[in-house]
Amino acid sequence: MFVDPSSTLHRPKLGVLLHSDLPSSPQVDHDHDLQSEDSDYWSQRQSSASGATSSTVGSPYMTSPLNYQGNTSPYNKSPWLLPSTPPKHLKQNLMTVRNGLVGSLVREEGHIYSLAVAGDLLYTGSDSKNIRVWKDLKDFTGFKSRSGLVKSIIISGKIIFTGHQDGKIRIWKVSRTNPTNHRRIGSLPTLREYVKSSVMPKSKGRHYDAVSSLSLDEDQGLLYSASWDKTVKVWSISDSRFLESIEAHSDAVNAVVAAFGCYVFTGSADGTVKMWRREYQGKKGITMHVLEEVLLDHESAVTALAVNRWSMVLYGGSSDGVVRFWGMRRCNNKKHGFCQEGVLRGHKLAVLCVAVAGNLVVSGSADKSVCVWKRDEESGKHAMLSVLNGHSGPVKCIAAIQVEEEEESYGWMVYTGSLDNSVKVWRVLDNVPPLHSPLEVTAAPARISVINNNNNRIKKDYYRFIKSKLTRNL
Repeated sequence: MFVDPSSTLHRPKLGVLLHSDLPSSPQVDHDHDLQSEDSDYWSQRQSSASGATSSTVGSPYMTSPLNYQGNTSPYNKSPWLLPSTPPKHLKQNLMTVRNGLVGSLVREEGHIYSLAVAGDLLYTGSDSKNIRVWKDLKDFTGFKSRSGLVKSIIISGKIIFTGHQDGKIRIWKVSRTNPTNHRRIGSLPTLREYVKSSVMPKSKGRHYDAVSSLSLDEDQGLLYSASWDKTVKVWSISDSRFLESIEAHSDAVNAVVAAFGCYVFTGSADGTVKMWRREYQGKKGITMHVLEEVLLDHESAVTALAVNRWSMVLYGGSSDGVVRFWGMRRCNNKKHGFCQEGVLRGHKLAVLCVAVAGNLVVSGSADKSVCVWKRDEESGKHAMLSVLNGHSGPVKCIAAIQVEEEEESYGWMVYTGSLDNSVKVWRVLDNVPPLHSPLEVTAAPARISVINNNNNRIKKDYYRFIKSKLTRNL
């Protein structure tokens, strides 16, 4: 398809994005938009929070340490020394609230950039360079990173990986005897690799800009890190060894997700979503990643990715306020492959984060709202369940964990972190009536490039992956 260059919108440079104001409301296709222009729509099933600490909120892209205005030391203002204000009667709230706000956790030291849940513990990262740990919505403990705004947190058992603005990944371990004690046990790259990269400027064993996203493939013992330096690095979890550098995109990489056995998905400010296939070459089994497909190539920056692992669906949020989704089916002269199946429109401004909770899809936006959709397992259609309002700043990160519910419904505790310095806690059920009729699943006209295609290989790889999971659980 040929497009008149004079009619296209040119993507701004990364530096412009980092120091720009929030984007204006995008132009959307109102024929398929989930949002109605009728003002009555916004009076339905919206939750508001009171008492949240407000602040002067800037652009979600203004995360450079040069913009940090803190004038107190993290040692003097440690997050776990601050008074905690957990909501009262939490259990009563959980029993009475359907889809809505349960409580708020207000941080004093800065914007919330990252969240992770492990059992009954919630980890939050901010521009204070510290990680706070919450339990039952109460202040539990915290630990200091000393340097580097915390942009990403991911957990594997007792090990916590944190990605930072300074380009480093720090590794922490929870004490077996004292769960409040988190000890730093290493960093990526290791000191040896870091010195090597300093002596050899062309060394690829470190990130030269912020680490924006982390993803684990625990079956293979691999950690993937995405960075604004346009690369994705691959690390061995067992020995902290650097394995590979993937020259992934032509602009900042904002998201990386490892899923479905041997596949890795990346999203970038260059407007593309790419699918990579992991291969092992030679007798030593050297890790190599080969570009399998370009799933999306458009003008808007891709800001977030998430996967429904059992339904094999990929979701991607972008700066045009849309969440796109891809599923495995027959398309584009392929027997089986990932094809864009539709879009979810519910936000007025850029989508900044996306999370999957069972068959629910939760997205946060620069418009300060959180949208919840449910995917029908049989038809693949999506219906909007709720619009959650309560934040006074852009919603930057989302985490969710399942909670016990009655009446054969699935309940989720959803945590949302914002640039308003707070974390909101929501109760979300999957059996509430939808706000709209389910979206029809239609083939998308987006440009898709097929790089490698061996007929049924993707489907076979996924079936092999599912079979190994089931065997292990038995």
